Amino acid sequence: MLSTMSTPGRSVETLSDAAVRLMEAAADAFAAKGFHATTTRDIASHAGLSPAGVYVHFASKEDLLFQLSREGHEAARDMLVAAASAAGSPTEALRSIMAVFSQWHAEHFRVARIVQYEFQNLTAEHREAVLGLRKEIDSVVRDVLTAGVASGEFTVTDVPDTALALLSMAVDVARWYDPEIKRTPEAIGRTYGELGLRLVT
Repeated sequence: MLSTMSTPGRSVETLSDAAVRLMEAAADAFAAKGFHATTTRDIASHAGLSPAGVYVHFASKEDLLFQLSREGHEAARDMLVAAASAAGSPTEALRSIMAVFSQWHAEHFRVARIVQYEFQNLTAEHREAVLGLRKEIDSVVRDVLTAGVASGEFTVTDVPDTALALLSMAVDVARWYDPEIKRTPEAIGRTYGELGLRLVT
């Protein structure tokens, strides 16, 4: 799971094998039991390590949650930056951003749910770091919207609120997505790419 969160500019493969296994185990446990009901022993056992082995790589259970959240947000940010940079116009950029962001939230729905629903369990310092990454993600979308308004491609009266609405649409995919449904993440991405454009044209 975490290895597929890599982007061209970064990769969780730079982490040690044990650290990645612990993050995978934490994601499984948090998704199944919630943050508070999960113990470090649960995580270590699932990763095939002793409880003490967790603290070799992470300061605490909360630190594991933070690392998962940071990895997820950094992967999403880098993916959106790449999508916007590769596009030839604001229209192409927005379609691509909405498609890849929605698809990502389907493909990584477990991590996305943890990031959204367990956010309040981060320390104040870690919440601030994650909020900084969220602002960077928001900035990518705002810049595309601003460029689209300037070029006459988009009709948007409130760029910040429209960016929030677009991102919220994509993020919400993680809430309802289930691998058993007939729609694939790719199909969801294509649909949301077009829906995003309808919101601004």
